[in-house]
Amino acid sequence: MAIFLFGIGLMLGLFPTGGIANMLSESVGALEEFGSILPPFTLTMLAVIIIKNSLALLVSFALSPLLCVVPVLTLVLNGSVISFVSARVVEEKSLGFLLAGLLPHGIFELPALIIGLAASLSFGTITLQSLLSKQKRLQLLPNLKQNLRYLLIALALLVPAAIIETFITPLLLS
Repeated sequence: MAIFLFGIGLMLGLFPTGGIANMLSESVGALEEFGSILPPFTLTMLAVIIIKNSLALLVSFALSPLLCVVPVLTLVLNGSVISFVSARVVEEKSLGFLLAGLLPHGIFELPALIIGLAASLSFGTITLQSLLSKQKRLQLLPNLKQNLRYLLIALALLVPAAIIETFITPLLLS
């Protein structure tokens, strides 16, 4: 389900219309502004990337019992932003430039995103089901434990992604 929702986001970002295009443009503008504040190759930038990405997963997990809205929106929005920005980068620069900027850290970050948000969806779903079924309540704690393990794997994957994004990606793009 997480991959499917991310895929929907990828398609929406390739063909933005009306409000979606404006929202994506604003998101890209905010990302560019954020990126210009901290220079690459610093431990501060590394810490900011790890904290930002970790908080996104943790907040999504914590809020997932609220109808799974946050993980669904996070998957769709991230997919949309990636495809929207990718299309612009290929137009303005090249496919090689895009791949150099995305692939090295994306090999770790995208699986982390998918795994962490899949765990969020699973936990949110069982939590909602447990409100309606006594039998599902018995599955809540084992589900929480299992999904916390997946969340830890996702958080661990964010560390090498941030290291690569901070120290290697800027070298590939210069």
